[in-house]
Amino acid sequence: MEQILPRAGTGRLSRGHDKPQVREVLVVDLDGTLIRSDLAFETFWSAFAKSWTLPFVAAISLINGRAALKRRLTDLSSVDVVSLPYNEEVVSYIRRWHAEGGQTALATASDQILAERIAAHLGIFDEVHGSSAKTNLKGARKAAFLRDRFGDRGFVYMGDAEADLPVWQIAAKAITVNLSNSLKTRVNALGGDVQHLTVPRTSAKAYLKALRPHQWLKNILVFVPMLAAHKLTAETLGQSLLAFIAFSLVASSVYVLNDLLDLSADRAHPRKRHRPIASGDISIAHGTWLVPLLLLAGMAFVLPLGGSFFLVMLTYFAVTTAYSLYLKRRSVIDICALAGLYTIRIVAGGTATGIPLSVWLLAFSIFLFFALAAIKRLAELVDAAASGEITAKGRSYHVDDVPVVTNMAAAAGYVSVLVMALYINSPAVLEHFRRPYALWGICLVLLYWISRMLIVTHRGEMHDDPVVYAVKDRVSEICFLLVVAFAAGGALL
Repeated sequence: MEQILPRAGTGRLSRGHDKPQVREVLVVDLDGTLIRSDLAFETFWSAFAKSWTLPFVAAISLINGRAALKRRLTDLSSVDVVSLPYNEEVVSYIRRWHAEGGQTALATASDQILAERIAAHLGIFDEVHGSSAKTNLKGARKAAFLRDRFGDRGFVYMGDAEADLPVWQIAAKAITVNLSNSLKTRVNALGGDVQHLTVPRTSAKAYLKALRPHQWLKNILVFVPMLAAHKLTAETLGQSLLAFIAFSLVASSVYVLNDLLDLSADRAHPRKRHRPIASGDISIAHGTWLVPLLLLAGMAFVLPLGGSFFLVMLTYFAVTTAYSLYLKRRSVIDICALAGLYTIRIVAGGTATGIPLSVWLLAFSIFLFFALAAIKRLAELVDAAASGEITAKGRSYHVDDVPVVTNMAAAAGYVSVLVMALYINSPAVLEHFRRPYALWGICLVLLYWISRMLIVTHRGEMHDDPVVYAVKDRVSEICFLLVVAFAAGGALL
């Protein structure tokens, strides 16, 4: 259950369970104190990202207790201790304690194996005590262990949770990290020496950022069937708006799920490492609860639109979940899945309003979105090449695939323009446009825009998501306005 590490810079090594030479030892908790995360959740999501069967394996392991579950999750996961979100204020406190000649110990309910890795990485602990496969070192059990190890009032304890109260009760000094006011009162009531530390807390802005509201722009596609059919009524607008809200909430639940599954890859990414969960701005436990809460909230807006729309949303959630767990690591299939998810939004808009979808609209959508999905992968490969990597992190593509993925994006994009050109010359276009020839301007704009997106991506200037890039890009905004102008001209002139 413990490992005694040499103290950084001294080469000293304590052995067995001998009493430490220094009278007062700083004992530090791990989850929520040393790191702004929880290793139980970290190991769960890391293992889940590798195998979708993990929840069943975890349930079986839990039969033998929490300690057995933690060890099983540790064995199945691959948590990168270097990139974990450490509480820098806490780390600095420990370093100062060391500099003044004090001894330190890491005591945690997390598994011993991971605790040892963290201690080895930081190099600031003389001792490491964690849970074994049979013993969960938490609460009263941790207090009893530390009393046996250091004696009553023989150590200073730094923690962050109610479970630490039994430990603070026997410590020479209680150091708390980000406690609630009510829990601070309970610690103060213990009567000993107390120091309350406050490190940066999670803001409401971080939770909003985790929902990725900028990605909701994609859900505007649910309005396309209504606009394409020229059925702008209060009823269709209301139905499309409900579909938009439902898609936004359900999509956000999947974005959070994807962030949980991609923690390791995101922390290694130059931009994605700033995402709220990856950076520790939102606790991984809160992120875990956000997934079902957002899904249930979204489904509340799904029900008024009927059973068919519910099936479409269920399909969307199933495909996005499959994408997060498996498909995104399979080359080409991942691009097809992304293209399908864009198109599902258009299908949902038609289902919500009862407007039939034309073959032309579906064909144009699938090719255009395939191109955008390929550009998304191309951007990741270009970033990987610039960083000297051989593969895109968490993907099955090699940087040598850049020419192939470029050709895929270009071919699909230009085919979407061809579909538009064929539509202009079809009898169907006369149903909605008085001057179809005006639509040829849309073809020219699309040819330019797709070509420019490819060039921007090759130069390494593309955002992780081409849709988000397009929204912020002035040239893309002008292209969009031109498309609207040509469409309006064909319908009204």
